[in-house]
Amino acid sequence: MSESKNKNILLARDLHKSLGRGAAKVHVLRSLDLTVRRGEFLAIMGPSGCGKSTLLHVLGLMTGPDEGRIVLDSREVPDDEPSRTLLRRRHIGFVFQRFNLLGVLNAADNIRISLRVRGLEMDGRAEQVLDQLHLADLARRKPAQMSMGQQQRLAVARALAHNPELILADEPTGNLDSDNAKRLLELLRQVNRQETQTIVMVTHSATAAETADRIVRMADGKIVDTNV
Repeated sequence: MSESKNKNILLARDLHKSLGRGAAKVHVLRSLDLTVRRGEFLAIMGPSGCGKSTLLHVLGLMTGPDEGRIVLDSREVPDDEPSRTLLRRRHIGFVFQRFNLLGVLNAADNIRISLRVRGLEMDGRAEQVLDQLHLADLARRKPAQMSMGQQQRLAVARALAHNPELILADEPTGNLDSDNAKRLLELLRQVNRQETQTIVMVTHSATAAETADRIVRMADGKIVDTNV
């Protein structure tokens, strides 16, 4: 089996991460191990403060661990920030609870600028991904002209635009009502199945987690339970 076809897309081993300094220092991740299989939809659950979002930031290469190692698509992730930034831009897409859309740009331009930040000029890609996710009618609308559900679906389209190996979603249904949350989860499942897209979703919602193939649970900065 070639490296590019390795069954595991992401490995985290013995991760440690602390926040704050001195007396305010808090150990958020403690000797954490996690394996993410290629093409799976994985949900990470746990109580507030258990380290879920910090783990997602470390897995997404937005911050480095204090100790431990991460292997992304058979490549050991270096410690230096420029290398992590390059890997993050090329191989990972993010869906955030607060959407992080640029209010001055329409939907298509929100996607185009995301591609340009990654050094990509993909003519027609913005329109293609909007059409793929049944959002073509929103192409010229700015976020303020969209519902919360439409904004979150646009955030998914933006995350997919550069064809990343891995999508990381941080509480993606947290700002949505139950109907829009259901639609978003159906969209993520569609992307996972039809595009064979690997998704790791952090959520406090048992209902949202049921969409996933596998659920892991965190407590006190560690993985304490997983279903295989």
